[in-house]
Amino acid sequence: MKKILLASLAALALNAWAQSSVKIEDAWVRGTVAQQRATGAFMRLTAQQDTRLVGVSSPVAGVVEIHEMSMDNGVMKMRAVPGLSLPAGKTVELKPGGYHVMLMDLKAAVAADQQVPLTLVFEGQSGQREQVELKAPARTLNAAAMSGSMGPGHQHGHQH
Repeated sequence: MKKILLASLAALALNAWAQSSVKIEDAWVRGTVAQQRATGAFMRLTAQQDTRLVGVSSPVAGVVEIHEMSMDNGVMKMRAVPGLSLPAGKTVELKPGGYHVMLMDLKAAVAADQQVPLTLVFEGQSGQREQVELKAPARTLNAAAMSGSMGPGHQHGHQH
């Protein structure tokens, strides 16, 4: 059954690529614990033409933002950005400790293996927007892909 589900999800992802000008790979969301109000979504994006990721939404969160993490005088800082440039043919990785999508004001805990719906909004050079819907699997807090930079207490001063 799990193989059928994975094959179906892979087919959906390929279908999204066929209909979209942006290839979305390895999308996932960090699972949460009870009472946790925020988590991150991560993926690799490759645009066919110069494009920008200008928005993300999800029914599991009250607020969804594109964020950047960076080091400033030895202090890790995080801030929302209005968009993320995707140069033609170059893969941009949204990952822990770098650019990522923040899901805040979570409506419920995100359980491991839960499929989290995300809608990404891309804007081409002409200003035309395209929405791509996908479901990203949640991974446990201790999954190997995690860097530990966004654990359960990941709020970094956000007032939401």
